[in-house]
Amino acid sequence: MSGGEPNAIEQGLARALARVGLSPPSGLTRLTGGATMESWRFSSNGEDFVLRRSPSLAFMQGRPYGHATEAALIEAARAAGVTAPEVVTVLEEGDGIGSGFIMCALPGTPNPKEILAMDGAQTILREAARDLARIHSLSREDVPADVPVMDYRAAIADLRQQFEEAGGDRPIIALGLKWMEDNCPEECAPVLNHGDYRMGNILAENGHLTGVLDWELAHFGDPHEDLAFGCMAVWRFARYDRPALGLGPLEDYFATYEAESGRTVDRARFRYWTIHRTVWWALGCLKCAKTWREGADRTLERVVISRRTSEQELDLLMLLEEDAPEEERARQIKLYNHPKRKVGEAAIHDLAAAIAEWLHSIKDSVQGHDRFQLAVARNALGIIERDDLHGSWQANFNSYATDGIFEGGLDLSTKDHLFLAKLYALEKVAVDSPKYPALAVARKKWTGED
Repeated sequence: MSGGEPNAIEQGLARALARVGLSPPSGLTRLTGGATMESWRFSSNGEDFVLRRSPSLAFMQGRPYGHATEAALIEAARAAGVTAPEVVTVLEEGDGIGSGFIMCALPGTPNPKEILAMDGAQTILREAARDLARIHSLSREDVPADVPVMDYRAAIADLRQQFEEAGGDRPIIALGLKWMEDNCPEECAPVLNHGDYRMGNILAENGHLTGVLDWELAHFGDPHEDLAFGCMAVWRFARYDRPALGLGPLEDYFATYEAESGRTVDRARFRYWTIHRTVWWALGCLKCAKTWREGADRTLERVVISRRTSEQELDLLMLLEEDAPEEERARQIKLYNHPKRKVGEAAIHDLAAAIAEWLHSIKDSVQGHDRFQLAVARNALGIIERDDLHGSWQANFNSYATDGIFEGGLDLSTKDHLFLAKLYALEKVAVDSPKYPALAVARKKWTGED
């Protein structure tokens, strides 16, 4: 089933719940957010539950495992002491509502803004480090056999292929891929990685961790990958200044993890995986446009996420520039001034602004997931408006040949290359995500201006 009609979902849920002796659902409500999977909350027998499902069966194609394995991973994690939800049942074909599973609802909020504003951020950070160490304690025998083991070099090759399929015309991503090829570490003893361990996939309430969600990317690999992913700038949200999940210092995060796991965090491996996963997410964002165009997921959020690629290019450049010569890093940027055109017929940016203003005027009459989608629509219109105003020089930078990067003749030590890359990144993120916290940090660092 590809649709999300509440009546059809209620009927399918009733069939699934009956298998485990529960009454038909009531109060079915679509939860906001969820970049890849849908979440629906409902009640049965006086308790609250959450349905996690794919937006379409086509969306599950090509994934290393399905929802039955994901559910088994969650149960294994619970047995290891991880703060994970209890899975009630996995959907079956006869339920008629696609692929997914039902789990008990946990208390707390997944909203990063609310969590990062809570008193007790240090406590949540320690509990997150504790749970991550417990996830990493699980062995191959504890989970289904189809959970994959990462081959580091094969993972880079796969990202390189994704890059080529997406046009192969983003020089900053090319720099990241080449750096990964040149600096890939030797493989270590693999541990179970959650694969998406970050703010947005944890629940918290009253200054305590209450749940770890979204296990669809779990695999065996380097524990530093999980540690690094949650510390990427994008997952710190408004708290760029707190590098560990947006909750506190890396030293505190590492210390708790080391005490719980018995492992020592290797800073060089941590940096490698920060860069690797930044490239991974950049290409994941870019791929969203392909997913939307091909019809596997035609949601508005999917196509807008593709424009977040530039956020990761900015973060990637800030990570990679550490290796550039001092004279190239020291050069300061002077940004262009883009005055608004105020004469003649309405321009594209005027039309986009007018529609966004109208949507804002009706937001109070829209509820639930539709209100979330309205916000996404206004975001999309903002991108159109700014893109029209800022011109198209970014496209000229993207056409800059990447062959020289992969062949080794062009890198951040090449005169002017870092300078042009910084200018591109600042301009592109100003179009796509002007409120992205790392943008203000990069602008001050690279231009000397607030």
